[in-house]
Parts: sequence; structure tokens; C-alpha cells
Amino acid sequence: MATPGQNGLINFQGITKVYDMGKEQVHALRGVDLTIQANEYISIMGPSGSGKSTLMNIIGCLDTPTRGRYEFEGELVSDVTDEQTFKMDDDQLAGIRNRKIGFVFQTFNLLARTTALRNVELPLVYAGVSRRDRLVRAQAALEMVGLEDRSTHRPSELSGGQRQRVAIARALVTHPSIILADEPTGNLDSTTGREIMSLFDDLQEQGNTIILVTHEPHVAEHAHRIIHILDGQIDRDEQVVKGKADFQ
Repeated sequence: MATPGQNGLINFQGITKVYDMGKEQVHALRGVDLTIQANEYISIMGPSGSGKSTLMNIIGCLDTPTRGRYEFEGELVSDVTDEQTFKMDDDQLAGIRNRKIGFVFQTFNLLARTTALRNVELPLVYAGVSRRDRLVRAQAALEMVGLEDRSTHRPSELSGGQRQRVAIARALVTHPSIILADEPTGNLDSTTGREIMSLFDDLQEQGNTIILVTHEPHVAEHAHRIIHILDGQIDRDEQVVKGKADFQ
């Protein structure tokens, strides 16, 4: 298992996040050390209020830490100590999100009046990719998730599972360094949820780095490593081998 201090795809050192809530301060993360290697398959679990969503938001460059050091593929995202303060600005964070992170959300976040193909194509529009290349890559991404025959359908014409597959194709189309999925089966029935998790399994076997955020044990168990968050800290970090968890 990767340990803090090793060179990884993602490196956290002493990551702390404090929110000011009026006169009170809420410590969402408390000195988290974490290393994630390329091609890992990770679940982040924890009860409501544990800090798992904050951890996800910082990994995804949707939020920045109050203190600590964060590196993504060797690129410094944030480094805040008593001696110095460095944080990427909003444009730089947006660039990381667009180039290196594929997001999959519980609520799909698809544009209702836009076809599946156009929804998948959207991140490439922001990336400045030519229209011809966008169409080729979006079609290829839909093929990867088994929806090449639904490219002209709008979200309202698709089932919940198909909508989530479109969202996964959209996450894949930029060839990101990681796929970050937040409760990806939360709005799906159990059968469809299993199909979506099987797709994530296949994507990881093809070389993708998958990070799932979930409170559902049966979803977390698809991963090869489960990180349990409690009270803003890593409570347990398990390597899962052949269905058995090796606690670290």
C-alpha cells in the first residue's frame, strides 16, 4: 500500500480544512496524510459529517485546504505552513479539473435539452478542442460505456442507468488522470447500480484510476483499497485482497 511521503499521483501532507461558521470554527479535516498511486481503485467511506465530502472536494480541486501540502501528478496545488502560503488561483484549479479529473455525480448533472453526444462533448468545448476531434472522442467515449446507439437521445429519453453511463462517458472523454465518483449508484435501483459498478471495475482494469466516495459498503467493496474517514481524520486504511481487508 502507498504511504505518505511516497511519490504518488496524489499526495496529501497534513491537510487541514477549517470552515468559519459565524463565531464558530468547524474542523472538517484534521491533518490528513494520504498518497494515491496511478491505477488504484479506492473507496472513501465515512458517516455524515466525517469529512469525506470535504476530502473529495479537495482532491477534485473544488475546494482548497486551510493548511497542508497537496500535489497532483507532481504539480503543487496548495502548500500552506507557518512560513509560506501558496494556493493555485481559480483559473489554475479549473485547469486541473478540466484536464486531469473526470467527475461522476449521484445526480448525473446532464444538460436536459442536450443530446447524450453533446453532453459528453462539453468538457472538450471548455478545453478548446476542435469540433471534429470533439465528436470523434465523444463518440468513442459513448462506445466505451455501451451507449453508441443512444448518442442522439436526450436525458429524458434515457433510463437512470443510461444517464449515469453518459455521465461516465463525459468523465472519460478528456482522458483524465483520475475518475472521481460521488455516490455514483445513489439514484439507481440495485440491479442498475450493480451494472454501473461493473462498468467502473472494467474501467479500472483498463488502467483508469478510480476514487469512489460512498457510504454504502457494497459499493465500497468493489475497490481494492478502502479509506475510512472519521472526525476529519483517516480512521482506517485497508487494502482489500481477494475479498479480505488487510487493515493498516
